Amino acid sequence: MEKQKLVIVGNGPAGATAAIYAARANLSPLMLAGNQPGGLLTMTGKVENFPGFPEGIDGFDLVMKMQEQAEKFGARVEYETVEHFTLNPGGVHRLELSGGAVVECDALIAASGASPRYLGLAGEEKFRNHGVSACATCDGAFFENMPVVVVGGGDSAMEEAIFLTRFASVVYVVHRRDQLKASPIMAARARENPKIKFVWNTVVTGLLGGSDLEKVALRNVATGEESELPCRGYFCALGHIPNTRSFAGQLELDDAGYIRLFDGTTRTSCEGVFAAGDCADPRYRQAICAAASGCQAAIDAGRYLESIR
Repeated sequence: MEKQKLVIVGNGPAGATAAIYAARANLSPLMLAGNQPGGLLTMTGKVENFPGFPEGIDGFDLVMKMQEQAEKFGARVEYETVEHFTLNPGGVHRLELSGGAVVECDALIAASGASPRYLGLAGEEKFRNHGVSACATCDGAFFENMPVVVVGGGDSAMEEAIFLTRFASVVYVVHRRDQLKASPIMAARARENPKIKFVWNTVVTGLLGGSDLEKVALRNVATGEESELPCRGYFCALGHIPNTRSFAGQLELDDAGYIRLFDGTTRTSCEGVFAAGDCADPRYRQAICAAASGCQAAIDAGRYLESIR
């Protein structure tokens, strides 16, 4: 059994930044990177909105540079997932890893991220970074003067669609019903935008193209009629699923499964456990926000460790 002062679960922007700050504070953190190192950012091609990289940077490269920086200051990285958490408020937390090892720690930072909710179509994976995205803010600029499709009818879908009108030639909103679930003000903004066209009572049944997305296959749920719609971008705006299932019953979560934070800090409902990044952020879900919260979590964890010495 291994004992650590601080364990960080996740090595995306939140986890890696937490590791940098914690390592520089001589906390010798252990970062558990899981089986998808870097989280969602590694599924993004070129990142153009992270400060300091005016020419853009590959998402995987960005996360690996963060990790390299953390290791330079003394952080240790293990590519393990946590099979089970036993959290002990104000005491020692126990982590059972996929490889069979057990790690205990005085403080824990949860930076496990979130996963976009897709429809589950085969083409969604095939065209990932070749037309398929779950983040208009991240990837919208790649679709200058191109037609794109947004799937969904809630506020998130309307926000994505409105944002995409800055770049796309036309934004098709495909919704399985004949009215939106979005709030009245968001629905009105979308309806009033001349670049947004609604495709009602319709679902996407397939994504088609060669090396890049070229069109989507559609089916009208009222008539059964099938059609195809040319587009270069496909944005699934069905929300995100926080990767917090392992914390259920041990940390307080909101109705959507995001970790609740308290008093404007990164503190969770369990003393000695902190959270950063998309697993605790239902609103912004941006790499720079995750990195900032990772910094905050490391500072909060450091102060907590100092208080129990």
